[in-house]
Amino acid sequence: MGLLEVRNLTLKLDGKRILNNLNVDFWEGHVHAVVGPNGAGKSSLASVIMGLSGYRDFEGDVLFDGKSVKDLSLDERAKLGMTMAWQEPARYEGLKVRDFIKASAKEKSDEAIRSVLSDAGLEDGDYINRAVDKTLSGGERKKVELASILAMKPRLAFLDEPDSGIDVESLERIFDAVQTLKSSGSTVILITHSPTVLRQAEHAFLLCCGELMAKGVVDKIDGYFTDQCLPCDHKNVPDKEGIGEL
Repeated sequence: MGLLEVRNLTLKLDGKRILNNLNVDFWEGHVHAVVGPNGAGKSSLASVIMGLSGYRDFEGDVLFDGKSVKDLSLDERAKLGMTMAWQEPARYEGLKVRDFIKASAKEKSDEAIRSVLSDAGLEDGDYINRAVDKTLSGGERKKVELASILAMKPRLAFLDEPDSGIDVESLERIFDAVQTLKSSGSTVILITHSPTVLRQAEHAFLLCCGELMAKGVVDKIDGYFTDQCLPCDHKNVPDKEGIGEL
């Protein structure tokens, strides 16, 4: 039994089936990857699991630690130790980085906050006193969000396209942070269509058009990138049920 279990999950949005009867287990303490082309349903799956608005009306169930979280709010799931770093991090006008990280940190001292900022690649400059607003670049906000997750030490962390808007050097720091999360006992799920990010995982799931096409060790799923796709009988066109190219 995994820490997170997705059971017979089907999601429809505006009459179109986005996810189709998914069954996926994420093992505790491992780094997983969910890969696939744009529109495969990767972010939709994460949104359902996290309980985001617009993604709460679905068939099937989501179990965390063996218990259904289907009826729990986003805040209630966060209290269980579930969190997510977005591809495009939010801005919080007037909120200092210190207060943003401290809100969910296990250790709330300035020293601890500076430490996680450094781990996320923000050791230069007085970031702890900066505002989480437009004065920070998208890459800087992504690192601040990652620092907050490191400080939180969650049981489950989704990282949505962690390489988006990040330079090569910073990406290595993010990969180090992923391993830090794992070593602290967190389960990490990387949502990506990058082979570089995929290789940070131990186990991966390939989605296409809302369906699970393959799962297994990274070397197996890596064939999706080297061959541009994996053999299947999917015609990649909408059928009568509304499943198709998204």
